Amino acid sequence: MALFARTTKNLIIKIDEYFDAIELGLLVFREGIGAYLEGNKESFQRHIDKLDSLEGTADRLQRTIENEMINNSIIPQQRSEVTKLIDELDEIIDSLKKSLNEINIELPFIPAELNKDFISLTVTSCSAAEELIPAARAYFYSTYTVREKLLKVYYFESETDKMALQLKKKIFQEMPSVDLPHKAHLRYIIHHIERVSDLAQKAADLLSGMAIKIIS
Repeated sequence: MALFARTTKNLIIKIDEYFDAIELGLLVFREGIGAYLEGNKESFQRHIDKLDSLEGTADRLQRTIENEMINNSIIPQQRSEVTKLIDELDEIIDSLKKSLNEINIELPFIPAELNKDFISLTVTSCSAAEELIPAARAYFYSTYTVREKLLKVYYFESETDKMALQLKKKIFQEMPSVDLPHKAHLRYIIHHIERVSDLAQKAADLLSGMAIKIIS
């Protein structure tokens, strides 16, 4: 089932561009964290700038999509839910931008021995959101495939929770040389990273319900 079979080609293009911006934002965030851990300040700043640009693009596309649906009376029955889904995706890229900017302000010291752990956590958390995008695209083109595509979102979100818990245990229980304020700061950074997968799960829950309504 193609939800937008009778709508304008321009709107379909804008929706795809919006999803592209979110996907690229996730990639930039992941690479930005890597650049920070490597101590590459110039590369890290470039990723901040790129993510800021992508977030601005996503915001503009979001307004365009919502306005076009209203002005042209497109999918009136699903409009509120589609708008909510777009808002949930916008929360993801907003969170990515905020996290990199806060790291840039606070400049947390992450011990080199934790680099691999932080990279793995970032990749897994971002994977949850990355798997959300094809499911969101499927809602508009082949709704019946949405729920099976969401399985990976839930898998990576669960794995992120496990990895974050193990990393926090490692920091608080196995690193006596790190003082408590520093440990608390590291926990705060971990929270920022795992929040990506939490937001992906939230959007996945919404998308799953939306798909059920269409195919039932």
